[in-house]
Amino acid sequence: MWHWILETCRENPAIPIFFTIAMGFWIGQFKYKSFSLGTVTSVLLVGVLVGQMDIPISGPLKSVFFLLFLFAIGYSVGPQFFQALKGSGLKQVIFSVILCVLCLGITFLMAKLLHYNPGEAAGLFSGAQTISAVIGVGGNTISTLSGVSEATRQQWINIIPVCYAVTYIFGTIGSAYILGNIGPWMLGGLKKVKDDTVALARELNQSSLTDDPAYINANRPISFRAYKVTADLFQTPQTVQQIEEHLSGLGRRLFVERIRTKDGIIDPTPTQTVAVGDEIVLSGRHEYIIEDESWIGPEVDDAQLLSFPVEVVSVLLTSKKIGKNMTVDSLRAQPYMYGVVIQKITRGQVSIPVFAQTQLLPGDTVTIAGLPQEINLAAPKLGYVDRPTNKTSLIYVGLGIVIGCLVGALTIHAGGVPISLSTSGGALIAGLVMGWLRTKRPSMGHIPASSLWLLNNLGLNMFIAVIGISAGPTFIEGIKHVGIMLFVAGIIATSVPLFIGVWMGDKIFKFRPAINLGCNAGGRTTTAALGAIQDSLDSTIPAMGYTVTYAIGNTLLILWGVVIVLLMA
Repeated sequence: MWHWILETCRENPAIPIFFTIAMGFWIGQFKYKSFSLGTVTSVLLVGVLVGQMDIPISGPLKSVFFLLFLFAIGYSVGPQFFQALKGSGLKQVIFSVILCVLCLGITFLMAKLLHYNPGEAAGLFSGAQTISAVIGVGGNTISTLSGVSEATRQQWINIIPVCYAVTYIFGTIGSAYILGNIGPWMLGGLKKVKDDTVALARELNQSSLTDDPAYINANRPISFRAYKVTADLFQTPQTVQQIEEHLSGLGRRLFVERIRTKDGIIDPTPTQTVAVGDEIVLSGRHEYIIEDESWIGPEVDDAQLLSFPVEVVSVLLTSKKIGKNMTVDSLRAQPYMYGVVIQKITRGQVSIPVFAQTQLLPGDTVTIAGLPQEINLAAPKLGYVDRPTNKTSLIYVGLGIVIGCLVGALTIHAGGVPISLSTSGGALIAGLVMGWLRTKRPSMGHIPASSLWLLNNLGLNMFIAVIGISAGPTFIEGIKHVGIMLFVAGIIATSVPLFIGVWMGDKIFKFRPAINLGCNAGGRTTTAALGAIQDSLDSTIPAMGYTVTYAIGNTLLILWGVVIVLLMA
């Protein structure tokens, strides 16, 4: 039976690959407290075990999936990457560039001191900086080196995932612990940092329109409730505009959506009056709308009055007005935002707090809610309505990867050393450009979030599965070869840039503590560290420092996979 399974897997390598993917994702979901191996490492280790069966897998398979992954990464951060380069968040851009250079420099220094070959250096960098894509980028670059025998190149390529596995665990745990625990201590202590974060939230929530604190709880749903008008205030009929101004004076942003008069149900205008005996529908945050009985009248259950459609849509911000100091507060002041509630802001793949002073950038996706007629007025002013669809523009994806690979394959020689982005670096750059172009031409090149997730996760993990299976027969020998000093080198390469980064963010860039920690997590592209910081501070504010630096860091750290191989070679 075992012999049959072994031969079947060798003849049909798709079977062990998908088994590795399934088991890796299953193991990767387990956590002990805040620690998890993560999907990529789990897939790699399962692949190593499966690889003990000595299963041959053709090279092009892993390359195809890896290129899909790199394109998806570039596409998802492209808008933030180019927007940042144009000046928005320039301090964060400079910070992330310096942090990435530190990551490269410290890793290169350790590799030189320990006399590592290019493969060992790339693996050390990949694991210590938790940038899995360097496994592929570094390997592709090694395969282009001249003056090295094929056997040596293959040996260097095979050692990369070994070094990655040894250094990745501390790379993840260490980053989360340093930024979630030691970082606040470096900035004056956890209590001081928490107090400053609360103060920052209060500052960001200051509105010139209203002191509406509902911004902090941006994900709370909008509610619609009907009231019978009986209060003495309405003995003199009040216009819709007067009612909403009264609500604004109470610190609440609510809207009159429908009115039932003796003549029937009407959709109100600002000058429409409301008198005793009428019924009105108010819309707004649930926690504020329930307070309105005292000055209007009792709530009523009027099924007909409350039977009307409410639309929730996601809008890709492409308007030229966005990005010119447009905040949530100034957007809400626009006439076309009447009746429209901002529920969520997504930048890249991260949700950021919806504060009054949160700055909106082109490429952000804003989720808004309101009546269809209100949404139809507001959405075109903001940008492109990203309605749910399951269609992916494979023309856009395919041509983007082709063009990127052709550009990446171009080689220049400097002092006899061949230098190129490699096809993997070209695919990443193509994704960046294509993602940015979609903010200019949003009707083309659409990739749904679910498809982007699949391209990202399946692309990388399919590649990692093949790497693990292929390296399986030599993996144990590789572990013996690299020894304990690699683990120590990984600790240093992980920790030193972060310690310097936290100090630099505080003393040189003068970032607020929560933003400082978020910038360090983003520049190192460690989502686990962002989660640890937010849990430690009990706030989502660090995400505001994560998005721009993540876009820069994700791009540079992957490209550093090319650089460190060339430096070591």
